[in-house]
Order: sequence, then C-alpha cells, then structure tokens
Amino acid sequence: MEFQLNGQEFIELMKLLKYEGLVDTGSDAKMYIDNGDVFVNGKQEFRRRNKLRAGDKVEFEGQAILIIP
Repeated sequence: MEFQLNGQEFIELMKLLKYEGLVDTGSDAKMYIDNGDVFVNGKQEFRRRNKLRAGDKVEFEGQAILIIP
C-alpha cells in the first residue's frame, strides 16, 4: 500500500493510521503506538506525532504503507 503526500512535507503517524482506515479513532492509534505495535522503517515507533516523509515505511498488523511524494 502507498500513501501519497501530494505536496505536503509530511504526515503524522497517528493521522496516517486513521486516514488509511487501519484504526477507527485517534485514541485507538495512540493506544497501538504506545503499546509498540507500530514500526517505522523497521523500528518500533512510540512517537505518536512522528513526521513521516517520502521514503518512510510504516508497518502495522501485517499491513505495510510506503510514503511517496
């Protein structure tokens, strides 16, 4: 799966999970991130507002999202 930034510099991790429909609410996104269930570029990510830029890869519950420009 890919997420296109469409001219934006970045998207925050919480917003990406919600926008892509991987979680229902922002509080669900916070919970999964706080629990260490989300990986960015192969590493566990605990920063809810981590700014994802082109080239970053997010993995969550068997889904992978590549951030593209």
